[in-house]
Amino acid sequence: MNETIQSLKSRRSTKAFTDKQVPEALLNEILEAGLYAPSGMNNQQVVTVAVRDKKTRDQLSRMNGDILGTDTDPFYGAPCVIVVLSDPQRRTWVEDGSLVMGNLMTAAHSVGLGSCWVHRAREMFDSPEGKDLLKQWGLPETLRGIGNCILGQPAQEPAEKPRREGRIVKV
Repeated sequence: MNETIQSLKSRRSTKAFTDKQVPEALLNEILEAGLYAPSGMNNQQVVTVAVRDKKTRDQLSRMNGDILGTDTDPFYGAPCVIVVLSDPQRRTWVEDGSLVMGNLMTAAHSVGLGSCWVHRAREMFDSPEGKDLLKQWGLPETLRGIGNCILGQPAQEPAEKPRREGRIVKV
């Protein structure tokens, strides 16, 4: 089987991580893979913010948990969070950001790291606290969140779930 297709078929969401930080070289490879995601009219306007600073990572976790209504860590202990942001003035802003998220997760899997898409980034970065973070990071406050791609060394191997039947139609 083709290596790319095998990687796509074997990737699973990781929901338990060690506290070992993602090595810089692997993080750079993953971030670069995100840059190669397709985008509407090749506009390449999606922005990623890699957060490995524990204080900021914990702030993002708290913000996400507040929206979810929990005080547990919605990032499952992952030491790295890649926030994917997009410009809502672009017609394909959600689709473009979603493709970046897919590239990031597939790239992480291909280099032996675990990942998971954690929602609520839109609510996080629509909030005054989120707008303050964007400002601190030197980014326009008009950007909106697409997703949080959490990364790290898996603490356990994610379980494989069978694919549901009846989701392919050929005409």
